[in-house]
Amino acid sequence: MHPHPNMFQRGLLNFFMQKPVTAMLISIQYRVDGFFWKISGGRLFFSSKLVGIPAFRITSIGAKSKQPRTLVLYGFSEDEKIALICSNFGRAHNPSWYYNLKANPKCQVEWKGKSREYIARESQGEERERYWNMAVSYYKGYELYAIRAAHRQIPVMVLEPAK
Repeated sequence: MHPHPNMFQRGLLNFFMQKPVTAMLISIQYRVDGFFWKISGGRLFFSSKLVGIPAFRITSIGAKSKQPRTLVLYGFSEDEKIALICSNFGRAHNPSWYYNLKANPKCQVEWKGKSREYIARESQGEERERYWNMAVSYYKGYELYAIRAAHRQIPVMVLEPAK
């Protein structure tokens, strides 16, 4: 498991969870992370270092387009599993990558300079609650996102290494 964010990082996270700031981050975060990922040789995600939450570069196949889709997502690792919170910053609908992983569970995950194939599935019940609580322990903003998206339960996707 990854260490929790320090006091400075928690302060930034509290700032970032504010609705106007979140709206701005949605459009620029992936560009900044993509740039730092390229110049670091796949070892660094700027936003992850800044706020202290692990980030993963995930390539999945589009549910409709059937084309590869790559993006950086925050996640929480436990043993070899990775949990991804499908909060979509508290928006009304699930993120598109959630639907991509549901339709095509096989994905490629790059983390700490290594690439590995994973299989995604949606967690349920106690497992979902455990991962949800783990995520909230890192970032209280998930609770705020759940309030913003109160009409839906925010899914938690679990990625497990392909055998």
